[in-house]
Amino acid sequence: MALSFKDPQDGDIAEISDINVTPFIDVILVLLIIFMVAAPLSAVDVPVELPVSNAQPQPRPDKPIFLTIKSDLSLVIGNGPAPRETLQAVLDQHTGHDREQRIFLRTDSTVAYRELMSVMNLLRDAGYLKIALVGLEDAGQSNGAASPSAAGAPAPSPASGAPRP
Repeated sequence: MALSFKDPQDGDIAEISDINVTPFIDVILVLLIIFMVAAPLSAVDVPVELPVSNAQPQPRPDKPIFLTIKSDLSLVIGNGPAPRETLQAVLDQHTGHDREQRIFLRTDSTVAYRELMSVMNLLRDAGYLKIALVGLEDAGQSNGAASPSAAGAPAPSPASGAPRP
């Protein structure tokens, strides 16, 4: 509450009923700074078990090009090895220098995510931007339960007999 020191004509000091908002703004700014500092600290990494895809299979090209990352991190195109240093040349040979052709990338379940991203970066650097990740079809077994491969059981085989993009 504030007071006015004017010359009152009746001898009383008149009260001013205006709200002083300066302390209120100071408190709000302090709270804003606290939340700006605390918000990034509250973000936690949540362990996620990725589900099996249940999307409709896309039509398969006549001669798909499969790039496989084996468990020992070696690369294989089709049935032949593809060294990382010459990946672009091997891909150009298989695609006929058509960089618009889709590359089907599949990987062993033991391969780390960073290795998958490393190979995807190699593909991008080589000019192959159309990449399809190959997985197993969902046979209705992932209805909220843990996936069989995470529980130690063998992974389900594809329903169509071939991996799908």
